[in-house]
Amino acid sequence: MKYKTLLFDVDDTILDFQDTEDQALKALFEAHGLEMTPERKQSYQTINHDLWQQFEQGKITRDQVINERFGLFFETQGIQVDSPAVELAYREFLNEGHKLLDNSDEILAELAQHFDLYVVTNGVSETQYRRLEDAKLKPYFRDIFVSEDTGYQKPMKEYFDYVFARIPNVKKQETVIIGDSLTSDILGGQLAGIDTIWFNPKKKNSGEIQPTVEIERLQQLLPLLQH
Repeated sequence: MKYKTLLFDVDDTILDFQDTEDQALKALFEAHGLEMTPERKQSYQTINHDLWQQFEQGKITRDQVINERFGLFFETQGIQVDSPAVELAYREFLNEGHKLLDNSDEILAELAQHFDLYVVTNGVSETQYRRLEDAKLKPYFRDIFVSEDTGYQKPMKEYFDYVFARIPNVKKQETVIIGDSLTSDILGGQLAGIDTIWFNPKKKNSGEIQPTVEIERLQQLLPLLQH
């Protein structure tokens, strides 16, 4: 068995963030008198995505992302809001979302019997811990590394240096990262010098960032990793 240590992303890898985000945005928009139309959702997601990309590139801080995104979005709707306060309300709605992706609980339970599992995720600590707890996935992981706690974020090499320093007897050649994002998970794994498994259920084009292996369903992990 080639690998011993598995690093798992959370959102859209083991938990269905799309469902969580949809429910949270719908509740938040309605609280401000807005129906969540596809156009409004797309407008928010574009602003949010651009900010997170700037964060991944080290151009802005995580606090700037989360404290500015709703102010920018509601401006497009002609509404002035206290952006950090709206973020707090959104966070409460978001914390409640913990829908599993596929049968990730069964897959993690099986993998945890053969490998050392760790969480590597960008995001807000309180939210990620609560969602993993509510989804009953936390016991499968030996430790959880959230960017907010580390001071760095994927894909930064410093983030992975922080992680490796806290995993006992870790060997890079026996470590692989599993995630859905090319720009944070796969690029991050490459910068860290470890193998990468790209979870790509939507069959997107990988472009210049080439993973070690690509899968479309989490069920493919079991036979793949046990070779």
